[in-house]
Amino acid sequence: MSKNSVKIRRYIVVFSVLLMSLIACQENYTPKSRGYCRIDLPDHLYQPFDTNFPYTFEYSKSAMVVTESERFRAPYWMNINYPDFNGTVYISYLPVNNNLTQLMEDSRTFVMKLIPKVNAIDERVVLSRQNNVYGIIYEIAGVDAASTYQFFLTDSVNNFVRGSLYFNNVPNNDSLQPVISFIREDMEHLIRTFQWKEN
Repeated sequence: MSKNSVKIRRYIVVFSVLLMSLIACQENYTPKSRGYCRIDLPDHLYQPFDTNFPYTFEYSKSAMVVTESERFRAPYWMNINYPDFNGTVYISYLPVNNNLTQLMEDSRTFVMKLIPKVNAIDERVVLSRQNNVYGIIYEIAGVDAASTYQFFLTDSVNNFVRGSLYFNNVPNNDSLQPVISFIREDMEHLIRTFQWKEN
C-alpha cells in the first residue's frame, strides 16, 4: 500500500467516527411552548406618606415615592415607582375651583382613550364619608391596555387627585397579571387609607 492510500483510509476512518458521533448525539427536538419568567412577589407591607402635601395615605414598602417638584407640572404631584416590576403609579393633584365637573370628565376621557385596546371597563364608586373622600375607580381589562387601573378622588370642594398605573414596557397584560394584581391591591389600600389634610 502506498502512503497516500494509508492517509486516505485514516481520513475516512476519522471522518466516519466523527459523522457517527454527530448522528448519535442528535435527539429529536420538540420546541417548548412559550413561557414567562416566574415573578416572586413580596408581602404586602405599607408605610405612611405624610408630608407637606394636602393629602396623606399609606403606600407599599416595595415602592418608592418620587415628589421632586421640578419634575412635575404642578405642585403636589408624585410618582409611586415599583422598580422591581418596571411600573409606576402616576398621581396628579389639582385644586377644585368651580371646575369639579370638568376634572371628573377629564379623568373619564383619559380612561375612554384606552377603548380601542380594552375588553371591558369596570367602574366602582369610592365613598368614605368619614374621611370626606369620594371618587371612582376604573378597572380596565384587555391584553394590550396601556393602563389597567385608574382612579380619581375628591372632597368635592377643594381637592382633586387622579391616579393611574402604567408599566414601562409593551403591554402584555396576560404575562403581567400577577404583578397587576399585586399593585392593584396596593392601590386599593392607598385609596382606603387616603385622607385630606385640614386646609
